[in-house]
Formats: sequence, structure tokens, C-alpha cells
Amino acid sequence: MKRRALCLAALMSSTLMVPVFAADVPEGTNLAQDQTFTYRVLDEFSSFDPQVVEDTYGSEIVRDLFEGLYNQDANGNNVPGVALSHEVSDDNMTYTFKLRKDAKWSDGKPVTAGDFVYAWQRAVDPELASPYAWYMELMSIANGAEIIAGEKPITDLGVSATDDHTLVVNLSQPLPYFDKMVSHATTFPSPKWAIDTHGAEWTRPGNLVSNGAYVLTEHVPKERSVREINTNYWNADDTVLEKVVTLVIGDDAQGLTRFRAGEVDKTDIPAGQYPALKDEFPQEAYALPRLCNYYFTFNLDSGPEAFKDVRVRQALAYAIDRNVIVDQVLQGGQFPAYTFTPAATANFEVPSVDYAGMTQAERDEKAKALLEEAGYGEGGKELSFSYLYNTNEAHQQVAIVATQMWKQKLGINVTLENQEWKVFLENRGAQNFEMARGAWCGDYNEASTFLDLLTTPSGYNDGKFANARLDELMVEAKSSQDTQPLYTEVEQILADEMPVIPIYHYSTNMMLNASIQGWPVDNVEQTWYSKDLFKVAAE
Repeated sequence: MKRRALCLAALMSSTLMVPVFAADVPEGTNLAQDQTFTYRVLDEFSSFDPQVVEDTYGSEIVRDLFEGLYNQDANGNNVPGVALSHEVSDDNMTYTFKLRKDAKWSDGKPVTAGDFVYAWQRAVDPELASPYAWYMELMSIANGAEIIAGEKPITDLGVSATDDHTLVVNLSQPLPYFDKMVSHATTFPSPKWAIDTHGAEWTRPGNLVSNGAYVLTEHVPKERSVREINTNYWNADDTVLEKVVTLVIGDDAQGLTRFRAGEVDKTDIPAGQYPALKDEFPQEAYALPRLCNYYFTFNLDSGPEAFKDVRVRQALAYAIDRNVIVDQVLQGGQFPAYTFTPAATANFEVPSVDYAGMTQAERDEKAKALLEEAGYGEGGKELSFSYLYNTNEAHQQVAIVATQMWKQKLGINVTLENQEWKVFLENRGAQNFEMARGAWCGDYNEASTFLDLLTTPSGYNDGKFANARLDELMVEAKSSQDTQPLYTEVEQILADEMPVIPIYHYSTNMMLNASIQGWPVDNVEQTWYSKDLFKVAAE
């Protein structure tokens, strides 16, 4: 049996002072003969292209197929991927990454610094129109914003290869957390020759050339995908899982049934069932804090005229009893949210906003008064609107409970609309909604990954909220050594203006077969890699 043992303990620099992580198979472990991991997801993936993928499920697969400069360990710390280390210039404006020489693409070609240059230029290229181009702008790479705006050619991007194993990145301003951002899928390398040959079909099985621990061997849209060990991966000999199967099952209850039958090793827990399942499966039911938020977003661009009145937005926010949603509906360890940024975020202290300190009865009373002041409610104009969410039982239950609260407390009528994931993303991104479900899982563990979403230029500011002071604060935070006062003021602006309604902060509620070992339960981003997992034999 193979044992995973990364012998890279000496690979550290003054800027990456952490040991390389390896979830070693403990000595004497009886590994299963069949090293296949099968898990269930809710929706079809947005893409397998690193510069195009924009959803969590798709990113999980892309992390297996491709490898970026750094990976994350079980605690969310950076560890070497293609890059072994990096150095930072004295002015913090230049990062120089040293790449490993044994990294190869699945077709045997070496992975070079030029592959990263190509991929990063591709990510900001207006012709590709990457949904994550804004992320590259947030990274403060020199000329990134101008290229995305179409003002400069992609060759002006501040990234270069001084040789095949040295990648140099020039920034437009110092960014203290820049190195945390390069484990994100958008920054992964791409194979120019495969893209040139196959065009838009380059991500299909047989066409896709990847540099991660696995290759894509099968993909049936809306049904299943299969990835198997990439024999050219630099650490293939110490990778234990041989095959990973992802099944698209659009119903949580069906996913649980398949788990009980032993057909899937991992699935989400249906809303409200965690307590009972924890009793039934104490070693397999998990509720883990996760770096994600759940919110409702107002369409402030083309939505109802009433939404342009902050009093209406505040009334709708105050009338939501978050404790009912997390304690009685979801029951999975979620946290009521009154700020946009979760408490699990590194180096972030949740500020005290006024409405969080009220009792629910006080919030309800304030909500009625605000709505009446705005001319709605009893004796005023009727308020009604539609709420859009992607198809899922838990999303539906949250929507029903929230709209019942608005109806009973404020007399507001809400029409519910649900759409499958890709259609939902398209319509929300095009502002084809009045109010819509929103959720965000941190791309890196720093508050800006959440708060930047609500800046004016953000590509995921679907409600088109604009506040000049908030924009200024977020720009200032990028180079500040003390961000907490800035983020506190941003959260206060959001509480005052209420462009979105924070509902709860996530907990990962999942069933995981006890035979699957190595899951990063302490990583609040829940960034996992199949190469770090292994399957033990049944006792």
C-alpha cells in the first residue's frame, strides 16, 4: 500500500514560514483496496476552466485538476504547490515566486512560470470576460484594472517569467494578504497549447490538459464527473485516492438516501436534520464553522421603487427573526448574522451594530414604524415583490419562513421564484430580479473577501449598491496595517444603508463516511483536496 509522505520539510523561505503539510496515513493503517471517493453535489458546475469557474462545487473539482502557486493545509495555511517559496521586495510591491522543477502537465510537458503568465493575462482579458476578472483586480496586480477596463493590452499586466521557474509579480500598491490570494482557482496556470487547439471545448475529457493530482476522465453534464490520478503529477506516487466521482443530485433528501445506501461517501445534510443524524451517526455527521455568509440582496438598480428607500430595506431586515431560521429551520450550528463578515474570519472582530443589540420584539416594533414612515403598511401603500433563489430545499424553507415573517409582521406579500443554478446565476448577474438569495464563501481568509463584494466596481455586487465612502475605506484597507477600524466603519455603513440583509453565517453540515480520512475539519474555508484524503478498510 502507498503511503503519503511529502518530504519537503526544508522548503521554506522568510515569507512562507510554515512546514509543508501532509496528512500522512498513520503507520499500520489498513487502507481499503478500492480507493474511490464518491460524493454528491447539488448543482452542475459552472466550468472546469480555472479562469472561468465561479462556483464552489466547480472550484472543488478545479483544485483537483489544477495546482496553483500555493495550496492550503488542514488549518488553512499556505503550503507549497507549484511554488516552493516566495520573496517580497523591501517596498512590498514585488513578489518573486520560485517554482518547483518537477511539476508537469498531464501530457508530460513541464509546468513553467510562463503558464502562469498566460493564465493571469487570460483572466484579465476582456475578450474572455472572466466572471472573476474583478478578483484579479482586487489582487492589485500592476495594470490589472486598466486591462480589465480595456484601456491597456493584456501584455502590460504586472506579471512576468524571468526564467521557466521564476515568476515575478509587480503590484500597483502593497497588499498585506497577497500571498493568501494565490491558492484561488482563478490564479491557476492554464495550458495555452490545449486551449489554442480545442478552443471552448478544451475542458472536455480527452482534451483537458491539467497539472493537478487528477485528470478528468468522464463528464456527463448534470449527472456525474470522474477524475483519476494524474500519473505525471509531481507527487502521484504518494497520492492515495485513485478515483473521485462527483454525482449531481439536486435533492438533499435523495442525497441522504444514497448516503444511507452506501452509494455516496459525502452529502449535505437536509435542513433541520442534523441533530437527529448526529445521534444516529455520531462519527459521520458534521457541523463545522465555515467562512461563508447567507444574505438577501435588494436590486437597487432596476428593482421596486420601494427598495430605494432605506427605511423599507431596514424594516425588511429587522423583521427577520434569525434565531428561528438557524435554531428551528436549519438546526445545523449556523450563526445568526447581523454583519456581512463572519466572526470566523481571521483577524476580524465583529463590530457592534445597533440592531444586533435589540431584542426581536424591539426589532419588530422598529420595522413597523420604519415601514409606516416610508408610506407603507397599515393605512399606506401596499408593498409586494418577488424573491429569487436557486432550487434547493433549505433555500426554499428559509424563503418561506422569511416571507411569512414579512407577511405576518408587516403585511407584505412576496412571490417566490426558484431557478436551477446556472439560470439563477445568469439572472442575478443581469439584475433580472427584485430581491434574490445571496451567499459568499471566502476566497481567502481576510475580511475584504466579503466586504469588497459591496464596493461599486465589484463583479458580484448584483444589487448595484454604491457608496463612495465604503469604496474609499476598502481602498485604504488594502495597504493598511490596522484594518479593523476601517472594516468596522464599512460594516456600520452596511447596517445603516442595508443594501443586503445578512441572515446567517454558515456551518458545513455534511455526512462523511467514516472510511474517508484526512478531511480538513479545522479549515474554516473548507478548502479540501482529494490528494490529501484516503480511504480505510472496513473493520
